[in-house]
Amino acid sequence: MHDVDGLNAGFASAILEQYLENPEAVPEEWRKLFESGSSELVATHPGLARLVELLREEQDGNGQAAAPAALPAPAAPPAPAEAPSPAPDVDEDLLGGVAAAVALVRAIRTHGHLAAHLDPLGSEPVGDPALEAERLVPKLTPELQARIPASLLRVHVEGETAAAVLPRLREIYCGTIAYEIEHISDHEQRVWLRAAIESGQYRRPLEPEEKKRLLERLTEVEGFERYLRRAFLGQKQFSIEGIDVMVPMLDEAIDLASEEGAHKVVFGMAHRGRLNVLAHVLGRPYDSILREFEGERTLEAVASDPEGGTGDVKYHLGAEGSRRTEAGEITLTLASNPSHLEAVDPVVEGRTRAEQTDRSTRDGYADWSVAMPVLIHGDAAFPAQGVVAETLNLSDLSGYSTGGTLHLIANNQIGFTTDPADGRSTRYSSDLAKGFDTPIVHVNADDPEAALAAVRLALAFRRRFCTDVVIDLVGYRRYGHNEQDEPAYTQPLMAARIERQPSVREQYAEQLAEEGVLTQEEADGLSSQVEARLKEAHEKLRSTFGEAMPAVAYEGRIPASTDHEIVTEVASSRLRALNDELLTFPESFTVHPKLAKQLDRRRTALDEGGIDWGQAEELAYGSLLVEGIPVRLTGQDTERGTFSHRHLVLHDAENGEVYTPLQSLRESAASFEVHNSPLSEAACVGFEYGYSVAAPETLVLWEAQFGDFVNGAQVAVDQFIVSGLSKWGQTSRLTLLLPHGYEGNGPEHSSARLERFLQLAAQENIRIANCTTAAQHFHLLRRQALDPSARPLVVMTPKGLLRLKEAASRLEELSDGSFRPVLPDPEASPEKVRRLVLCSGKIYYDLEGHELRRDADWVAIGRLEQLYPFPVVAEAELIESFPNLGELVWAQEEPQNMGAWRSIRHRLEGALPEGVTLRFVGRPWRASPSEGYPTAHLREQDRILREALS
Repeated sequence: MHDVDGLNAGFASAILEQYLENPEAVPEEWRKLFESGSSELVATHPGLARLVELLREEQDGNGQAAAPAALPAPAAPPAPAEAPSPAPDVDEDLLGGVAAAVALVRAIRTHGHLAAHLDPLGSEPVGDPALEAERLVPKLTPELQARIPASLLRVHVEGETAAAVLPRLREIYCGTIAYEIEHISDHEQRVWLRAAIESGQYRRPLEPEEKKRLLERLTEVEGFERYLRRAFLGQKQFSIEGIDVMVPMLDEAIDLASEEGAHKVVFGMAHRGRLNVLAHVLGRPYDSILREFEGERTLEAVASDPEGGTGDVKYHLGAEGSRRTEAGEITLTLASNPSHLEAVDPVVEGRTRAEQTDRSTRDGYADWSVAMPVLIHGDAAFPAQGVVAETLNLSDLSGYSTGGTLHLIANNQIGFTTDPADGRSTRYSSDLAKGFDTPIVHVNADDPEAALAAVRLALAFRRRFCTDVVIDLVGYRRYGHNEQDEPAYTQPLMAARIERQPSVREQYAEQLAEEGVLTQEEADGLSSQVEARLKEAHEKLRSTFGEAMPAVAYEGRIPASTDHEIVTEVASSRLRALNDELLTFPESFTVHPKLAKQLDRRRTALDEGGIDWGQAEELAYGSLLVEGIPVRLTGQDTERGTFSHRHLVLHDAENGEVYTPLQSLRESAASFEVHNSPLSEAACVGFEYGYSVAAPETLVLWEAQFGDFVNGAQVAVDQFIVSGLSKWGQTSRLTLLLPHGYEGNGPEHSSARLERFLQLAAQENIRIANCTTAAQHFHLLRRQALDPSARPLVVMTPKGLLRLKEAASRLEELSDGSFRPVLPDPEASPEKVRRLVLCSGKIYYDLEGHELRRDADWVAIGRLEQLYPFPVVAEAELIESFPNLGELVWAQEEPQNMGAWRSIRHRLEGALPEGVTLRFVGRPWRASPSEGYPTAHLREQDRILREALS
């Protein structure tokens, strides 16, 4: 009989593991036993059957191949064993103990976080029955634990038996740091995390000097907040107190990123703790922050903005700094952020991706080690704001991934005045991340050493798997939502408990004094030094104040003229060469037969005329690439185009392989990136805005499937794209391509909400265009890329015009000329014209094609191609060209309360000669943009055209 001091289970385990590796390596009697049917094994050896099941489950959990319940005999007979071995004599009590111990290990790994002490305010953890070892008695008595080899439990803590490792395992998973990793579907990630957590490799004890530095950092963080509160009583600072350890955590993340070769870390965060991060992480001098506070009391403290910007509150401002680490210099960027708490998340991802991208390569290769994004979330905002989920969804997409983001939830356990029970339907604020297979580390904010260990684990995981990690930093908010708020009105018990809570600095100083690292007097001395430095900076600042400066109203451009003369024409020989290359494919590549016919028409279009929208756009991109201008185009179905007009990425009809001609141009000197985006607007537009800010030399474009889809990105438009220049001095050349035009497709697919962009246009902050020819679109894109005065561009792109013969262009229209903000009527006789119909976009072709048009030679039709900045001079010249003009009609498809009318009416009135009247023609005031029925659309469209021409 096999008997190793009664540990038959250990022997059985070893035999089974050998069998799973190689069936022929075990004695025949054991092989027959394992290969018997599961029911037979249960009947003869139930304990062994359970052990086999458990070990197979563990093999599965570690990413190894599982053995089936019953295996067929090997094809070749095994070599005879030296001596037959009978079936084992199994200790059923021990096997029952093994089963119970394995279940407890699984419970601790899965549910240990429910028993962890994560709340600095001392609330008891909820626990879970599966974690209660006494429930497993008599199957798991202390005596049995002492007999179970630790190797059977597949844990990574030191110890020879279950009795030694189970308590330690509980300490690891149920202390002041806890883990949620068992939801992850990737075996390798799960196994790696178990080993990393249980081995303690990333939770090493700090050396005495490291502890002193940590205390010094916590002292700076606390001293800064306390000084501001005393010096500027009642002013908002959105104190970090309660999650003070966040600053040392960011320090650790920066050092680790630098060790891995990062040159930049990009941060995004809301207002809580932002000033402290600016001072201590970004290295912004104390006096510059104090100046902002003084500026709230007197204008003399801040300089006026000569460029007309409005500025922003101090806790929204971004900054850039650098610090020297042991691995070298690293740049740190804190992105500017409005009060829309999580809106900055995709902006940070886009900025990071731009930093990672080598735009000298043809396809824009991204090296994830170059830069790292860090997003600091609020516990109320993380589960509640949809942009968070949209941003998490970008994390593993090829066009958007940044190689893993460190997400840090600054968990105050409250949202303004809203309790967690009223703010989310999940136990933790971090639960949203589980849906994206993201590991989650919870840590008590009053255990600073555990908090640093959480960062070390998170960054090691990012380095190994290049994906996101979430740290839930559980703390509290020492004061109200802001310093003018009274938290006891709505959370009286919590406020009273916080008032009694010593700060993390005080607790850690006491701990170090007990350990003999330093004395309490030395700890107090650190606080005095911090206060002295702040007081010195403040006094020095005050000595620089002079006479108060009066506020100056400013309505001019910000910050500089956009009137540069840009050469957008491209030599016809260059365009022909580009066209040939774009229509040349690898010999083995099979273009879809139907598509091949469309592309063949592009071969002759340069000679015969008929360059359509898609071809003109591709030639514009190609011409920029050979001039060294990178291009990034993303959006909803953008590679092909919603209306099947673009086809920048071709798919082999035989094998599905892809080919992108713009990435294969012989003379290309810059990258061309093109990606279909997820069906998301808020995150995708925010991402491209961030990319365009960090890569100002790049033409970055985002296209909506239909123009009204941009509604989903309204926060990005309002808070970043149109106002970023005025608030933060930050602009870009991001281009939004928004399909627009009334073609009977109903209210949702007709309007790109032109009126909203015109309402937001001021001080030449953006450009808005609505082109009517392929050549105009060609020149507009090239002007946008080449204009040294970068501005966002909003383009109302067409749908029906994409293939309309009249909207196509000739080669000479691309090789000569430029973008023209106003297009006159080429057929009009100035002396005959008594009415000028001015319009924009697709309605021009409806007017020209209407049956009344051929008899209306007294009517001229002009096109306003650029709606903002309004082309004052060109419009005036057009009106003045008709000496007998009696009426100016503005015609639009949109209702009177939408479209361009209400924004440009004053411009039209200002240009009218004496005696000329102005009239609106279009849909009447409406709550919805258009009709829902095609027949109703046709009737209303015809009414508008007749009224304009009759």
